[in-house]
Amino acid sequence: MAAGQASARGLNVILLEKKHLPARKLGITGKGRCNLTNTADIDQFLSSFGSGAKFMRFALGFFGNNDLIEFFHKLGVETVVERGGRVFPAAQDARIVVRSLINWTKQQGVIIKPNITVKKIICENERVSGVVINESRCTRKCSDEAEIITGQNIVVATGGSSYPATGSTGDGYILARDMGHEITPVQPALVPLETREDTASKMQGLSLRNVQAEIFIQGKKKAKGFGEMLFTHFGVSGPIILSLSKIAVQALNQNQKVMLLIDLKPAVSHALLKERIARVMHQQGKKKLVNILKEFLPLKMISVFLENSGINPDKPGNLVTAEEQKKLRLWCKELQMEISGCRSFAEAIITSGGIRLSEVNPRTMESRKIRGLYFAGEVLDIDADTGGFNLQAAFSTGWVAGNSVCP
Repeated sequence: MAAGQASARGLNVILLEKKHLPARKLGITGKGRCNLTNTADIDQFLSSFGSGAKFMRFALGFFGNNDLIEFFHKLGVETVVERGGRVFPAAQDARIVVRSLINWTKQQGVIIKPNITVKKIICENERVSGVVINESRCTRKCSDEAEIITGQNIVVATGGSSYPATGSTGDGYILARDMGHEITPVQPALVPLETREDTASKMQGLSLRNVQAEIFIQGKKKAKGFGEMLFTHFGVSGPIILSLSKIAVQALNQNQKVMLLIDLKPAVSHALLKERIARVMHQQGKKKLVNILKEFLPLKMISVFLENSGINPDKPGNLVTAEEQKKLRLWCKELQMEISGCRSFAEAIITSGGIRLSEVNPRTMESRKIRGLYFAGEVLDIDADTGGFNLQAAFSTGWVAGNSVCP
């Protein structure tokens, strides 16, 4: 976006691509479907960025979700809106988005040079003047000979550290730090969480809908989410877990105790559930408990509950004690798991942290320290909830940077 916008203004633009093809990370977003943006209004959009909302206000105001949708429509990419306001290409294929964006960039006159790693930004008198590169033409031999490409303006749009196989290995942080920029410590975000006990792994593959999850740090509730989640061999994942992961990871990095509490029946109060459990146990009193539990729990969860509670699965419902009924109620309303860690950057959707926002002009994306140096996308210390907000931020900041670089 930055390269195409700058070239459309008549500037000579070279896009230096680390991998053999550009936009590889874009091609795997949204599980290969590419959640381009969200239909949320500006206030909802800004709230999704938390502390980065003030910085993003200008970019989203000048190139927002409707502008992005119209941009892709003009490129022939029709879109559809799905649950939660998430916008996808109608073809449900991220490759369509990638191809259209690359073709548009080339049509604007951008020269794309693949297999090039930028090693250093050259700065003279507090203004950029070029970059040092290593070019790897992967034929029989790869050249590691350094070269210099000169330029009056440089836009760093290298992404964060998530999905490093796509080339997103945190290079931009090193380049920015060498230019005197402060980097807010980076960590995986929108990332699955690992649990200490084996309860989750015993329910591996079980997906839950319409549940509520809460994060407790040092015994105090800090965040909650409602929607879908998934139990895995290592712990928990799914939309609401990913949304809660940032605060959990931050706490873990500070050696704080993090607990996850899951409410399987958030629409039902403790009192009503207590009454219902007692009634069902009485009405189906001759049935074995293992069969009665189908009224309250998913099939894959029943054996795990029985093992954890120590209740005899063959006990008739009319013999289940009040204390045993309480164990079932608490399992339904307050299923607790201790969070012990998170998955690596290889599984994180985005990166939290990055170039400190106070050192970047939000109206131009230009460095406040070095003239001619611009930043766009995930390399900045901005991250948002899942649902298309992060890709919109990448496109919006790229649009601002491309329209701000000076001849």
